[in-house]
Amino acid sequence: MTTCGLVTKEKQPVPLKSIRVEVQVKSHVATVTSTLQYVNEEERHLEALFVFPLPADAAVCHFSAKIGDQEIVAEVQDRQTARDQYDDAVSSGQQAFLLEESKESSDVFSLSIGCLSPGQNADITITYITELSVQADHSLRFCLPAVLNPRYTPAGSDAGIVSEISSCDSVPYTLTLSVHVSSPNPISKLESNCTLDPLVFLNSDHTQATVNLSSGHKFDKDVELFLYYQNTHQPTAIVEAGVTTAKPGSLMSDPVVMISLYPEFPKEVMSSLATRGEFVFVIDRSGSMGCMMHNGEGAQIRIESAKETLLLLLKSLPMGCYFNIYGFGSHFESFFPQSVVYNQDTMDQALKKVNEMTANMGGTEILQPLKHIYSQPCYPEHPRQLFVFTDGEVGNTKVVLDLVKLHAKSHRCFSFGIGEGASTALITGMAKEGSGHAQFITGTDRMQPKVMESLRFALQPAVNKISVQWKVPDGITVNTLSPPINVLFQGQRSLIYAQLKGQSSESSEGSVIVQYNLKDQPVTNQLHFCLKPTEDTGLSIHRLAARSLIRCLEQEERTGGVDVEDIKRRMVEISVEAGVSSVHTAFIAINKHNREAVKGPLIQRRVPTQGLRCVPMMRIACRMGSMPNRPMPMMANACAKSDLHDDPLLQLISLQKASGCWELNDALARVFGKTEDELTNQKPAQVDGSVWATLLSLIWLYGYKIQQQIEWQFVAMKAASWIGSQNVVSLSQCVCDGNHLLGCQVKEETLGI
Repeated sequence: MTTCGLVTKEKQPVPLKSIRVEVQVKSHVATVTSTLQYVNEEERHLEALFVFPLPADAAVCHFSAKIGDQEIVAEVQDRQTARDQYDDAVSSGQQAFLLEESKESSDVFSLSIGCLSPGQNADITITYITELSVQADHSLRFCLPAVLNPRYTPAGSDAGIVSEISSCDSVPYTLTLSVHVSSPNPISKLESNCTLDPLVFLNSDHTQATVNLSSGHKFDKDVELFLYYQNTHQPTAIVEAGVTTAKPGSLMSDPVVMISLYPEFPKEVMSSLATRGEFVFVIDRSGSMGCMMHNGEGAQIRIESAKETLLLLLKSLPMGCYFNIYGFGSHFESFFPQSVVYNQDTMDQALKKVNEMTANMGGTEILQPLKHIYSQPCYPEHPRQLFVFTDGEVGNTKVVLDLVKLHAKSHRCFSFGIGEGASTALITGMAKEGSGHAQFITGTDRMQPKVMESLRFALQPAVNKISVQWKVPDGITVNTLSPPINVLFQGQRSLIYAQLKGQSSESSEGSVIVQYNLKDQPVTNQLHFCLKPTEDTGLSIHRLAARSLIRCLEQEERTGGVDVEDIKRRMVEISVEAGVSSVHTAFIAINKHNREAVKGPLIQRRVPTQGLRCVPMMRIACRMGSMPNRPMPMMANACAKSDLHDDPLLQLISLQKASGCWELNDALARVFGKTEDELTNQKPAQVDGSVWATLLSLIWLYGYKIQQQIEWQFVAMKAASWIGSQNVVSLSQCVCDGNHLLGCQVKEETLGI
C-alpha cells in the first residue's frame, strides 16, 4: 500500500500538511498571504526546517504563528540577534519561529519551527507583496512558486541556506488558492496553467472578480495566473499616504508614489530593426538540462528545446553581424575562439555543432563563461547582446549578478529560465543588471516564441541618455528610491518609486517627465498625477519602495561601498521600520508563555518529495550537520532523442540560407508535400530557381503557419529583403502562381517584399 501525504523514509508523518493561499491583486500589484499548517505527530518535541521559494522581487512584510487560539506576530530584527533569540528559546523549551532570506539568492527563504509539543498544531502565516510582470500578449503574470530545485554551488563557495535544498520523491502537501482581483480597467479574462473554478465578476463593469483553484490540487508545480485587463498599457501613478505614527521624515511617514510607465516609441523610428550587433548565446549543458520541460504528455527534453531555439536564432540573425555560442556546465566551451562574422560558412559550422550538443557537462557553473565573454573585446558599431539559457540552479546568484552589473555598459543581457524551479533571482536579476529582458519557460510553454520576442527587443534601436525629472509644487521635494532606469523597450513597463517630502498649499498635481534618445531622436514621455493619496493600498507601495531601496543598498554593500557598516546599518533600519525582509534581518516570533522541558536527542531527517521540489526537513531534539544531497535522478537523456527537424516549420527554416533565400530542391518540396518536379514545372520562366523557392517559402509560412509568426518573423523578413534585392519581374503574377501551387490565398502586400 502506498502511503499518502508527506512522510519520512521510515514512513513517519511530516508536520507540513497543507498550504492555504489568498491573493489580493490591485492593478499590477499582488499581496499574497500563505498559511502553512503544521502538525507534530511525533511522540517527542519537534523542530522543523522548511526551505521554500518566493519571487525574487517579493517584499515579505508579515510573519505570524497561531498555536491553538494564541497568535504570535513576529518582529523584524537584526539577523544575528534573531538567530540568538531563536536558539535560546528552543534550548529553554519555548516555542519559536524564525523566517530568514538567503544571503546567496533572494528567491530562497528558510522557515524554522522550534519546539512543537507532541500532537500540537501550528498555523504559520507569511505575507508578501510583489509586482506582476508584463507578458508578450500584454497579460500580467502571477507565479506562486512551488518548485525549488537543488542549486549547484561551485567548490569552495559558502552556499548557506541554498545548501539545504535537495531532490525528493513524493507529493508533499495540498494547496488551496483564492484570488481577488480589482483594477481601474475592466478585467477581460484570467487564465492559468492549473485548473480553475469559473471566474466570478463582483460588479457590472467587470473591474472586480474572484476565482479559486479547483479542489484536489497537489502543490507539485508552480501555479501561474495570467490576468488580462482592457487598456493594460496605460501609464499610471499611485500615491500612498504615510503612517502618522512613524518617525517624522522617515520613509514610512511620508507619502510614496509608484509610477508605471509604458513607453511608446515613434512608429517611424521602430519601422526598421538593427542589422548590426554581436550576438553571444550561452547554453546551459549541465545534467539537469536533460530533464523534461514538464511532466505532461508530449514534453520535450530541455536541451532539445534549446537546440531547436538555437536553430531559429541562427537563421534569424542579420548578415554581417558577429556571433558565438557557449556551452557550460562544470566547465565551458565555445564554438569559436572569438565571435565570428555571420555568413553561410560560419552558420553551417555552428548548426553542425548545435546538432551535437547534449546535457553532459556536469554542474551549473555560469560564472566562468561569463568572465571569459566579458574579457573579449567588443566590436565597434556592433553592440554586444548576450542571451543566457539556464534552468537556473546555481548557488552563487549574487556573485553572478554583480559581474553582469560590472559590465552593464558594454552589453545587454537577455535571460531565459527553463523548466520548473528556475531561480527568479538569477533570471530576472541578470536581465535587470544587464539592461535586458527576462523570460520564463514553464509548463507547456514553447521556448521559441519567448526567445524570438527577446530577439526583437535586442534588435530594437537602443535607448540612451535616459533621464527622469519631477515637477512638483514648491514646498515638496522628491526622493527617488528606485535605481536609475537603464533600459526601455517598446510596450514594456518601467517602475519608479519615490518619496514625497514636505507640504504645499499650492496645486495638488505633480508630473514626472522621462526623456531619452532613440536613434539620435529625442523623445519625451510625461505623466501627470494627483499628489493626494487616492486609495487605501495597505502600505503595499511603501513596502515595495523599501524593498527596492534595500536591494540597491545590498548591491552597494557587495561592491564595496565607502562605508560598508553604515550601509548595513541603513538596511537594517529601513527593514525594521518598513517591516520587510532583508539579508541582514529576520522575522522572529517566540511564545514566551510556553516553556516545556525537552527530553531526548534530536535526530535530523530529510523528507522525500516528488521530483525536484521545495524540501521540508524535520529535526527532532538536537541539531546535527546536514546530510549530503542525494544523487541526481536519472535524466531524460537516457530516452531516445527527438529528431531536431520533425516539425515541418523547423524543416523549412533549417533549409534557409544565411542570406535569407532558399534553394529549389527535393527537401524543400517535401516540406510543401510536393515533388521537386512539381515545383520546377510551375516556376515562371523569367524567375530564378532560388527566387521561386524563396517566394514559395514565404507564401507557405503566411498561408499555413501564421499562428506561429512570432517564431519565423525574422526568417521571413530576411527572405522578403533578399527577394526585394533581386529585381523580380512580374512579382504579382509569381505570387498568384505560388498561391495556386500551394493552395493558399496570401496577398502580395502581406509578404512585405
